[in-house]
Amino acid sequence: LGERVHLSASQISRRIQRLQDSGLLGQCVTLLPAARIGLTVTAFTRVSLERHGEGRNDAFDAAVQAMPEVLECHSVTGPYDYLLRIVAADLESFAKFMMNRLMRLPGVRSVESSVVLQELKRTTALPLGQTRPATHPRGAASGSHGPV
Repeated sequence: LGERVHLSASQISRRIQRLQDSGLLGQCVTLLPAARIGLTVTAFTRVSLERHGEGRNDAFDAAVQAMPEVLECHSVTGPYDYLLRIVAADLESFAKFMMNRLMRLPGVRSVESSVVLQELKRTTALPLGQTRPATHPRGAASGSHGPV
């Protein structure tokens, strides 16, 4: 990276640390191809809970956090409460995970999954050309000169 932008390794390291400290740069990871390491099944699973309200979803939220097969869990609008991205070694492993773990979580009313047949696009790159100027905590645009 330093060679590409003509900076020393220590300068790059300091800049990366500042970006991490500011919260603009999250964790750095290596993206492994799931199928190449034996995780050949990916599924998107929609989950509905029996009850809703403050504190009622805590047990589900905590349980999902502890499941390494669940790569993503999003609380969503619409007829379902959550959308999960799950990986498994094969269909048998996926079925066991669903039947023995996910569907047995407290408060789960229904589960519906779609198994990925073919991945057409995957990226972690954000569309930076479509961003808006950041706002200050008080809601003023970064370029405005309101009261500080």
